[in-house]
Parts: sequence; structure tokens; C-alpha cells
Amino acid sequence: MATMKSVHAAKDKVDVVDVERPVPGPKDALVRIRACGICGTDTFFLHLGGMPSGADGAMRAIPLGHEPAGEIVEVGAEVSGLAVGNRVVVNPQGAPTGIIGCGGELGGMDEYLLIENVEVGTSVAVFPDDMPFDVAALNEPVAVARHAVNRSEAKPTDKVVVFGAGPIGLGATIWLKLSGVEHVTVVDVIPERLETALAVGADAVVDSAKEDLTGRLRGLHGEAANALGQPRVGTDVYIDAAGAPAVFDAVIANAKWHARLVMVAVQKKGEVDLGGMLRSELTLIASQGYPTEIFEVTAELVEHRERFAKLISHRVPFSEVGRAFELALTPGAAEKVVVTFDEASQL
Repeated sequence: MATMKSVHAAKDKVDVVDVERPVPGPKDALVRIRACGICGTDTFFLHLGGMPSGADGAMRAIPLGHEPAGEIVEVGAEVSGLAVGNRVVVNPQGAPTGIIGCGGELGGMDEYLLIENVEVGTSVAVFPDDMPFDVAALNEPVAVARHAVNRSEAKPTDKVVVFGAGPIGLGATIWLKLSGVEHVTVVDVIPERLETALAVGADAVVDSAKEDLTGRLRGLHGEAANALGQPRVGTDVYIDAAGAPAVFDAVIANAKWHARLVMVAVQKKGEVDLGGMLRSELTLIASQGYPTEIFEVTAELVEHRERFAKLISHRVPFSEVGRAFELALTPGAAEKVVVTFDEASQL
């Protein structure tokens, strides 16, 4: 049986192991991975050293990677709508054996990925041959960002603030502008990320480590009031793509009457000023994953590929996958790391 390389979680590092190359059944397809992004979820598993398993909570190594793009190299006899050579992005939540790269049996950071019970539009989507694999690998995170924007119900006349200029925040910024939202401000504490925000279409940026956030937002979005008539800024929608407790504090302190806050980042435990939320009748909206958006975004990702490509800060070959995860693990070292697989390494 042929073997392949697979990346598994270890304590603050990755293990590259040899595993058997999958053999597709009649309803399956085999994808040769050509690019896979690294997500904060991957680094979370690295910090844990894997995933807790069993009653004793012992850690087990798991395959990593849930942002893959590649090409079909084998197709089962009963599969329709796919052919060898098709380029595809993968729905990591469409695998019968569990979420790809997030505790399931399969990982997208493998040289070959088995797509079980493959179905176009459900488990994979085909993209054009001239679309770069590294940009195609952004399909999953920009679907997360699109769901957050959908949940916000932002209108073109709304003034929106996005906290966090990582891939999700920047993706949300792009989707907001593509949907015609009049004014989008991005808030972060890393100047390089704010430069990227402007490059992808943000109307303004705020470095909250150096600038008065309230003062800047008042200047950008005007003045308003909360339910008690107390002065607040005129922002209509806030999107939390940062996950820092300071974001909730800032939103509640500035929220006008009937403002909306979309939480797409994972918030750590912290106190929330419920009284402040009450005084503004602030609506908190949770945004989890991409219930319908995973392939709804694909055609627009292809159409606006140059704009979305600006989200990638580092492209690292699979032969240096350890360095790729080191970059992702180091705060502020990278915005978005995509691991690339060349054809020579997979022969």
C-alpha cells in the first residue's frame, strides 16, 4: 500500500507522519491537496497537544487542516459530475467520519484527502483551472466571514465597525463592501494589518492601541444616543472578529439605541456589562461557521481573487510545514499562512 505524509497535532508543534494513501470506493473521490490554510483552530489543537479522548481525558493526536484546495486524481465508478483533473475546494463539515481537521478521522493538511460519498455542491465545489490553489484555499474562512455579514443584515446605508483585521475580519470587510455598505471601519492594534484592511477596501482604520476609539468613531460615523438619550457614536453594526474582552467593553460603551453586535470570534470568559446593553437595547448576534455559505462564496471568490489574495501574508511549502505552524503560533508574526504542496513532493 502506498503511503503519504499527514500533519498531526502535537504539543506546540506538528508531527509529520506516514499514513496509508486512501483508496476511494465507488461513491468516493481522492483529492491531491495543493494548498491548505492554517486557522486559529489548528493552533488551538497544537496548544492542547491534540484532542481529549476517553474518560481520563488523555490527549490523542489528530490530523490537522480544514481549509484545503486541490485536484481530483481518482473518482469512484458511481460518482457523477466530477472528473480527474477537476480543481476543487472542500466542505470540511461534509465528511461522514467527522469534521475534517477538527477532530474527525481526516485532515486537509495531507498530501491526499479522501472525499467520502462525494457530491458536487455538498462536499466539494469545482473552480476554474486558472484560479490559484492558494487563493482557493481561502474558501472556508471567507465563508465564515460571509455568514457573519449575512447575520449582521447590514444595509448599504449602515455604518459598520469590524474589530480584528485577521482573515475573518478582512473577509467580512470585503463582503460588506461588495454588498454596497457605505462605510466600513476596521479596528486593530497591528499597523500592518490595518494597511491590509485599507488595501482590501476599508473606508477607514483605527489603531485602538494609539488612538481614541470613541473620538475616531464619532468623527467617522457621527453622533447618536442610547435609549436614555445619553451620547453615543452613530455606528449601526459592530462585528467582533477579534475575540478580545476589550471589544465587548468598547461596543457596549459606544453603542447607540438599537445597534447590533455580531460575535464571530470565540470570546474568552469575561464579564459583560448587561446594564450597558440594556441602556442601548443592543442586539447580540452569534455567528457560527457557514450553515449555507461554504459554496455560495466560491464563484465570488474566483471573481474577486486579486482582492481576496491580499489576505494571504505567507505561502510556505509543505516541506517546511513546521515553520508554517511556527509563524501561525507566534502572535503578530503572520496574518494568514497557506501551506502549498508542489507536484514533485507528491509523486
